Amino acid sequence: MSGHAQEPFAKLPVAPKPPLRRFHQARWDEPIIFEQSRPGRRGIAVPAAGVPAVEPPETVRRARPPKLPEMSQLHVLRHYVRLSQENLGVDQAVAVGQGTCTMKYSPKVNEAFAAAVGELHPLQPVDTVQGVLEVYWRLERMLAEISGMHRVSLQPASGSAAIYANVAMIRAYHASRGEGDRRDQVITTMFSHPSNAACAKTAGYEVVTLMPGADGHPDIEALRAAVGPRTAALMITNPEDTGIFNPRIADFVDLVHEAGGLACYDQANANGLLGVTRAADAGFDLCHFNLHKTFSTPHACGGPAGGACGVVERLEPFLPAPTVERGGDGYRLDTERPQSVGKTRPFLGVTPNVVRAYAWIMALGGRGLREVAEIATLNNNYLMDKVLRIPGASAPWGRDRIEQVRYSWRELFEDTGVRSEEIGARAADFGVHYWTSHHPHLVPEPFTLEPTESYSREDLDEYAAILAHVADEARRDPGLVRGAPYNQTIHKIDPTPLDDPAQWAPTWRAYTRKHLS
Repeated sequence: MSGHAQEPFAKLPVAPKPPLRRFHQARWDEPIIFEQSRPGRRGIAVPAAGVPAVEPPETVRRARPPKLPEMSQLHVLRHYVRLSQENLGVDQAVAVGQGTCTMKYSPKVNEAFAAAVGELHPLQPVDTVQGVLEVYWRLERMLAEISGMHRVSLQPASGSAAIYANVAMIRAYHASRGEGDRRDQVITTMFSHPSNAACAKTAGYEVVTLMPGADGHPDIEALRAAVGPRTAALMITNPEDTGIFNPRIADFVDLVHEAGGLACYDQANANGLLGVTRAADAGFDLCHFNLHKTFSTPHACGGPAGGACGVVERLEPFLPAPTVERGGDGYRLDTERPQSVGKTRPFLGVTPNVVRAYAWIMALGGRGLREVAEIATLNNNYLMDKVLRIPGASAPWGRDRIEQVRYSWRELFEDTGVRSEEIGARAADFGVHYWTSHHPHLVPEPFTLEPTESYSREDLDEYAAILAHVADEARRDPGLVRGAPYNQTIHKIDPTPLDDPAQWAPTWRAYTRKHLS
């Protein structure tokens, strides 16, 4: 201490809070783990002498040991901590910018519940996993009540897998009626999730896409012209990825039913609808939820996800098998389902995420689920009001939105030449995530925001202030924004290799074969 008398803490000068939170991402020149391998290093203790080795059956024994990285435990820990410091995520940043993906907070207590099933093996005898089967059975019935459907399957491993399972059930239903060959078209809309069209096309259907009308809704007259004896199904997201809810959705369903087709509801955007309306209320025959969106299981960089398929009673025979059934002696797996579309993934489902979703719903209850929808919608409209005050930002088709909005920087681009992707790169310098939108870019220079119920008013104020700051930078110094990011792990990503299959290397083995040999 100096010779000066110590000042009371309350009187010490405090630096003023910066208008925007200071941020600089950790940056490590971190090799991938295989490049750090050194022969002979171990991350676990060697079994004590005298412990008998257990020889695996010949049918599962490897011909040679796996080429795993050889590293000490400290080096493994250091590697993954460094990688975690190079990431942005809900636990460290305001992540409202992953519109249509519902990046909400996942309660950490649910991780303890999920860990409790981590030691189970999918081939255990049924009588040893009664608790897990009960969770599946109860969650299926919760989701059936939330959607109004008769029965639910939790077998699909993702939202897209759930969509494909629904397509498979649609195909099986029409085949059972002798109409499988004739009904070869699936109708969807331009702003429904692209997985609807992709899964239908993968299953062999011709896809008919309805474009939005002047009000942003899909055109019902276009649907009227499209439906007919070839229609297998309507597959539609509502609200669509613009955040616009179709108020005539029941009329769409009726038109498809009149033509003999089925109506399938993509409810991946259901975060603003929980407890407000249900798929059955509009007459849908099938629906699906994403557990990793609406029901707060982690996205985990795109997986492991979890899908839930719901069907009305006449489609129950076609559900993926096995189904979980309850009887007098507990819970069992029913594999004797002759009309089932079969398995959509190995084993039963993504059990840790099923447990997380079950815990989340149980903690909230029915009233809590509706409050989720109300707060998500309130947050979205609050943020929309903030964003639309920024010069250069707009929301095509007005302000009638539910839980997300697809915005446009068209005016800002025309004034400055700065594109939406460049604004996103600059926003990363302030520690927040930003998403443009998936293709096709019918909305020019798009960006899609979805705040969910997880974020506070202060979070939304901060996010809007960052966007306003970057938009102002674009007008004052466009080159500054175009050169971003500056505070991030990497500078720019060259997208060229993504368009060259010869350079793709999804595994270390592929990389060594293609680029190191």
